[in-house]
Amino acid sequence: MTEHDEAVAAAIDGELALLDPGVRSSRQRVDALLHPDFREFGASGRVWDRASIMAMLDETDPGEPPTAVSGMTGVRLAPDLVHLTFDTDAGGRRAHRSSLWRRTREGWRLYFHQGTLFGAGD
Repeated sequence: MTEHDEAVAAAIDGELALLDPGVRSSRQRVDALLHPDFREFGASGRVWDRASIMAMLDETDPGEPPTAVSGMTGVRLAPDLVHLTFDTDAGGRRAHRSSLWRRTREGWRLYFHQGTLFGAGD
């Protein structure tokens, strides 16, 4: 983290949970972490919304290997908004990632996410 902040810590906890195959295979747990207006520009180029993510959960294998995460940092942009950046490696498929987390009455929820693939020299 670039600064010690409870909001940043909560967003990081949520992001790491969403990367956990055990969480991703639980409709209830993912539902609690995604903002109702969630959008994603995936590393694949696909645009995802909350409904398409929830529909994809049935295909998630809770036994799949975890995604390696590195360089996660965050900053609070506003009282109810946190920006995270980090890299992932899922079996050699590497991506730069950026997420926006918004505080709601229910807690911190992922509002927007983008992934961009990169190679070894990038």
